[in-house]
Amino acid sequence: MTKSSHRTGLLLGISAYFCWGLFPLYWPLLKPAFPLEILAHRVIWSLFVCLGALTFRHKLMGVWHMARDRRLLGWLLSASVALSVNWGIFIWAINSGHVVESALGYYINPLVLIGAGVFILGEKMRTPQWIAVVFGVISVILLSVDYGHPPYIALSLAFSWGLYGLIKKHLSLGALETLTIETLIMIVPAIGYIWLLSHRGAGQLGSSTHSTLLLMTAGIVTAVPLLLFNGATSRIPLSTMGLLQYLNPTMQFAIGILIRHEKMSQGRWSGFILIWIALVLLSVDGYRSSRTINDSIAESH
Repeated sequence: MTKSSHRTGLLLGISAYFCWGLFPLYWPLLKPAFPLEILAHRVIWSLFVCLGALTFRHKLMGVWHMARDRRLLGWLLSASVALSVNWGIFIWAINSGHVVESALGYYINPLVLIGAGVFILGEKMRTPQWIAVVFGVISVILLSVDYGHPPYIALSLAFSWGLYGLIKKHLSLGALETLTIETLIMIVPAIGYIWLLSHRGAGQLGSSTHSTLLLMTAGIVTAVPLLLFNGATSRIPLSTMGLLQYLNPTMQFAIGILIRHEKMSQGRWSGFILIWIALVLLSVDGYRSSRTINDSIAESH
């Protein structure tokens, strides 16, 4: 891998997570559209963008062959449901003033993936990972006491995205191709809901040029970070991508505090600090582990 390729990959990775981190500023622009309406438009226009990108890259037939595999289609149906739940909850949370708790969900997600690796894939955890999980559990308990209930939004986002990531890891297929099929699976209920709103005169599509253009850009907003992410993963190590992923929730957290002015009590600060400590432990452990693996590979050659 050349230095130029590594720099390009790093830039692409930062750009992808930076775009995702700005989502809390984008979704409120689509009001007064309902969260479910925004979700439906995100599905519809994402499909158009994905089909256009695949056509440009001459990979459309690959999607057709994948869609004909019933076993694969079953997995992608499950992924589609998990993705729909994640997108829907996230849009609702952002537009309902829960940006900070949404950020918490994506901070918790690495811990959920570790748990999935242990209980589902039978992986063994290293000591720093165990410590990180303990810190994560204590953090959720503290936040539950402070909120007066478990952080349902954060946990829902973490587990739905964790399930989605687990399925995609199992399949190990192109992100753009699989997203095309996932949105294609969602397209019928999405179009049906938009038609229902239009029939009732409650939909925002066509209500004004401004609203219509913003709803249509949901596809571009969804697909562009994904393409940037794909370009990054092929150029830089996964350990680096693992560190970059925290840029997204950190930006969301900053937007929630500095721009949306969401309140942070002492209990919530304590919970977040414990999560951050857990993530530092995971990052250091992941870096050391990747260095050990790379050194072993170098010695074998």
